[in-house]
Amino acid sequence: MTYKNWFDAHADKHKIIVNKLLKKNYTKVQMIDYFDFDNMVKNENDFCPLYKENKKCHDIQNLNCYLCACPNFRFDDDGIKQVEENTQYSFCDIESKDGEQGIYADKIHQDCSKCGVPHHRSYVEKNFNLDWKIIMRSCKI
Repeated sequence: MTYKNWFDAHADKHKIIVNKLLKKNYTKVQMIDYFDFDNMVKNENDFCPLYKENKKCHDIQNLNCYLCACPNFRFDDDGIKQVEENTQYSFCDIESKDGEQGIYADKIHQDCSKCGVPHHRSYVEKNFNLDWKIIMRSCKI
């Protein structure tokens, strides 16, 4: 699956949940609460493949899944640049100290597994928008 394919599919899944909550007149606070990992595992088991194993993508106590990706992540499925014999496909725009570049065969991808920036409630509140694609608009370069 390409980054773009995942991005579009995830945006659709996110929109379905947000629309469901809007029909129930959820406020911003209630909506962010709903996207708490423990609630999502229980109520939206198909939103993330890790939910079926009750497994978190990041080791964060109060993991919030509203963003499920980071607005600071940048990608291009055609490649961003050549680094020696490798092609870079993604990177972190803020160069998070907890992220790193991983080399997989001849491909370089951003590894965000140790970074929890977008999964903290305060970050979600600061960047909140009902439309996930608006929050993530800078990701595709």
